[in-house]
Amino acid sequence: MEMDHHVEQAKGSEFVLVLNSGSSSIKFQVLDPKQGALEAPFISGIVEKIGEPRGHIKIATTTTKMEDTRPILSHSVGLERAFGMMTLLGVGPQDLNLIAVGHRVVQGGAEFTEPVIVDNDVLTKLRELIPLAPLHNPAHIDGMENAQALLPNVPHVAVFDTSFFSTLPEVAYTYALPPKLAEEHNIRRYGFHGTSHEYVSQQLPGLMGRDAEDINCITLHLGNGASASAIKGGVAVDTSMGLTPLPGLVMGTRTGDIDPSIIFHLARSANMTVDELDNLFNRQSGLRGMAGVNDFRELTELMEDGDEAATLAYKVYINQIRKYVGAYMVALGRVDAIVFTAGVGENAVQLREDALADLENFGIKIDPARNANEDDVEGARMISTEDSAVKVYMIPTNEELAIARYSLELAEKE
Repeated sequence: MEMDHHVEQAKGSEFVLVLNSGSSSIKFQVLDPKQGALEAPFISGIVEKIGEPRGHIKIATTTTKMEDTRPILSHSVGLERAFGMMTLLGVGPQDLNLIAVGHRVVQGGAEFTEPVIVDNDVLTKLRELIPLAPLHNPAHIDGMENAQALLPNVPHVAVFDTSFFSTLPEVAYTYALPPKLAEEHNIRRYGFHGTSHEYVSQQLPGLMGRDAEDINCITLHLGNGASASAIKGGVAVDTSMGLTPLPGLVMGTRTGDIDPSIIFHLARSANMTVDELDNLFNRQSGLRGMAGVNDFRELTELMEDGDEAATLAYKVYINQIRKYVGAYMVALGRVDAIVFTAGVGENAVQLREDALADLENFGIKIDPARNANEDDVEGARMISTEDSAVKVYMIPTNEELAIARYSLELAEKE
């Protein structure tokens, strides 16, 4: 009956498969791009622990789950097996009206300023960008090639984390390095989480009853990775991440902004190699480095138990957010809205209040009841007071839905 239900549900719908291929995992969703943000994906799944002794695949529809814990030798094996599991549920790619496959790509460099149909030329250019994203782009390319082999008759679309920030003015993306050196090595501020920042900023006109061109906002994407953006009239003018996703806000395992001379100091005094420093700054720092945990829920539990290291880590995290809010208020000149999004931003009630505490003189007033969602409002909501000059919102991000919509748009042009 479950199979019949889903097959019936699929009739008449046009679906996009959204893939996010990582170094040892593949996350995916099958969505109807025309659905609303509150609707659950038709199918969601993950292929993880690729190349490890015990792999794991989980597929979930709105009423059914299926899991597989056999070893997964490669991304192609994992993806093919996941498609087979979907077929057993009656909702395999061949059972659906699949009109496109959307691929999340972290680094598009200066080359890709908007989503593109994946072809050999695109793949070649993405390989050239691997030095800018050595942890991400190889996995994305692998995911695209595997998906194209399994689904050769469907348009594949690359959607880039960096493309939303292609609008940054020269003064915002330029580092104070010799221009020739920067140009030769593609060194500039690229920014990341762009799909999320763009998506939540696009929700503001409907929530505020104003035209997008009239809204200046600061968006705070707070998850295990975290970034801030200044957006003027729908156009990004500054963002906290840079050449890589390392700088800016404090994150789950990344340092955020740090004196670059610390690298030289540790190389000399601790005899650390470049690879050791890379691992330290990207995987062993941030909340994990300061408090021993990178999950914000675990950090909160430690704080409640009186853990001093966790409390300090939280304060450092908050302090960095406040610095960027202040900087972007100046960069924008006028701020109409501040948005919290992503896992931490959407769920950490106390964090939102602490991040914007005592800013009444800047026109920012949080409403504690709204912030705690005492009225049990589903989805996006305002968490500031009615008389707050700067409106503050919690808006759930939906990068997969955004990627699906971009993919549909390009597929329809093919």
